[in-house]
Amino acid sequence: MKAPASSLVSSLVARARSRLPGALGTRLLLFLGAAIVLTALLQGLLAYRNALLQTDTLFDYQMQQTAFALRAGLPVDARGRPQGTPPEDENHEFIVQVWTNEGLRIFESALGAALPQMAVLGFADVPARGTVYRVFSLQTRSQVIQVAQDMRVRRTLARDAAWQSLLPIALLAPVLALAVWWVVRSSLAPVQRVRRELAARRPQDLAPVPAEGLPDEVRPLVAELNALLQRVGQAFEAQQHFVADAAHELRSPLAALKLQLVALQRAPDEAAHDEAVQRLSAGIDRATRLVEQLLTLARQEAQGTVQGAAPGPQGMQGQHGAATAAPADVDLREVVEQALADQAVAAQQHGLDMGLSESPHLRQSFAVAGDAQALQMLVRNLLDNAIKYVPQGGRVDVGWRSDAQGRALVVEDSGPGIAESERELVLRRFVRGPSAASAGQQAQGSGLGLAIVQTIAQRHGARLLLDRSPTLGGLRVQVIWPPVSAC
Repeated sequence: MKAPASSLVSSLVARARSRLPGALGTRLLLFLGAAIVLTALLQGLLAYRNALLQTDTLFDYQMQQTAFALRAGLPVDARGRPQGTPPEDENHEFIVQVWTNEGLRIFESALGAALPQMAVLGFADVPARGTVYRVFSLQTRSQVIQVAQDMRVRRTLARDAAWQSLLPIALLAPVLALAVWWVVRSSLAPVQRVRRELAARRPQDLAPVPAEGLPDEVRPLVAELNALLQRVGQAFEAQQHFVADAAHELRSPLAALKLQLVALQRAPDEAAHDEAVQRLSAGIDRATRLVEQLLTLARQEAQGTVQGAAPGPQGMQGQHGAATAAPADVDLREVVEQALADQAVAAQQHGLDMGLSESPHLRQSFAVAGDAQALQMLVRNLLDNAIKYVPQGGRVDVGWRSDAQGRALVVEDSGPGIAESERELVLRRFVRGPSAASAGQQAQGSGLGLAIVQTIAQRHGARLLLDRSPTLGGLRVQVIWPPVSAC
């Protein structure tokens, strides 16, 4: 079982080494960098919009004041411009035109301006000479005064203001990028530590990964990884013990088969030959039964390790409460009746009275969530145990009980029972009760029946209780589930 555990850990280490830190750190840096760039662009756009609004307000006010100053017909200055007109400037010069009420232009501050005469008074945007002018028109009793400005001037001023607002961000961008890089690197330092530790591990090292100092977002991932490593370790250890125990237990029946084969080969006559054949056939049956039980126990333990815990009302629960596929409800009466039918021939051969209990408080069956085949295997092993150890003419009863202590499947017999000091011992694998052997029983068991029963019971959230039957005097085995209110 070493190869699967090694390959699993190697896969986990490879994934942690190649994906987690680098991809996460790069992604954070890219996202934060993109956020900074988008924020700067948005700030520049807002700054341009605000500056354009401010310049519009300021220049509109200046245009109004210029027109109001000219409505009295002020004399022109030394350059031939009306007094009060702002000096010409390439950045924000005003164009002034004066028209008579008859439509005759009598003054023009810029030669070739050729602004059309506006009939609409107040502010207007006028396209002319390949651009757009902002024009303010004011009418007096004798003339119409127009003050205009190229809108490109305003946009240029707004653009300069926006660039000036972005300049500090551009200067601080390297410092900001360095700060972001440092924050991301320091935040991912614990993850990098975990990555280095996993990368340096040997495949057989299944120790938990330390979670100290990890971010809250990474802690659940490490917790689940540790839980997986724990389950793999438990499965690996259980399989190692199982293989060792199985090899030890198979050594004796194989040696016996070899001796029986030698006895068959050396049989001096027909009678000895037939007896050797019978012994060899019985030995093969015992070995076959042992192998079947070994495979059954291995399969049940493997399924229990994968599922991790017992089924609750919502299905099989994992070690941390994560529900796997919900099993169907199984009626224990149907399970018991099928198991009794399967063991009926063996019970008759041993002269046993085996069936459902006649006690009124043991007649009411119930259903549990689980695997019907596994539960049938549980009951068959209990009945098979009783058939092996109950003397001829004995009795085996199967029933159920449901009370405040829980719900239980009860199998009791009139056999020798098991001493209280041995009840924990017989639940171990390959262990048979010493009291059964001392009572002269000839059953050829392997010591796996009750171990299989306990494994299936634990897988279904039940516990196994061995005590003395108050009615039949022999062994009573109870498979106990929690009460319905506690499920």
